[in-house]
Amino acid sequence: MQCEVCGRQIFGNPLRAIIEGAKMTVCGKCAKLSSGYWEPKPQRRAKKRAMRQPIIPVSRRKPVPSVTETLELVDDFGKRVRQARRGLELSHEDLGRKIREKVSVLRKIESGKMVPDLVLAEKLEHALKIKLRVPPSEPKTQFVTLSKPRGTTLGDLVLLKEQGKEEKKQRKQS
Repeated sequence: MQCEVCGRQIFGNPLRAIIEGAKMTVCGKCAKLSSGYWEPKPQRRAKKRAMRQPIIPVSRRKPVPSVTETLELVDDFGKRVRQARRGLELSHEDLGRKIREKVSVLRKIESGKMVPDLVLAEKLEHALKIKLRVPPSEPKTQFVTLSKPRGTTLGDLVLLKEQGKEEKKQRKQS
């Protein structure tokens, strides 16, 4: 065993000394520097948990209901948050204290630089009495018109090959 202060080999029984508040195992020379001694606590034997149920960790956050996953954020959320905050005559600091969020986060949301997650959106809705989440709208399908010729595709080659076979059959029949 080695001394935890000087690093020398300890012959015989090591001493457990308290040096500047730290409990250390030291040699006889370094023990002179100590302000006291300590004894290790006896280790308790672990009891078997044969009949006990396993311990399941409990989450502190509430699980977000699956219904909110089907909702999407409105496009003008920043504008709505700013108008509602001003309508209630709240400063960024007051709103931040009320919903326990940083002022910088609220400013970024109002300016549109940051999109709030669903939990934060729910907090804002509750505090400002507004709606930020709505059911998703139908996806808008856009028709793509090609202004340029697209060239030959694999499908075109298959059609050309089939047409060539039909023309050969017609030539053989005539």
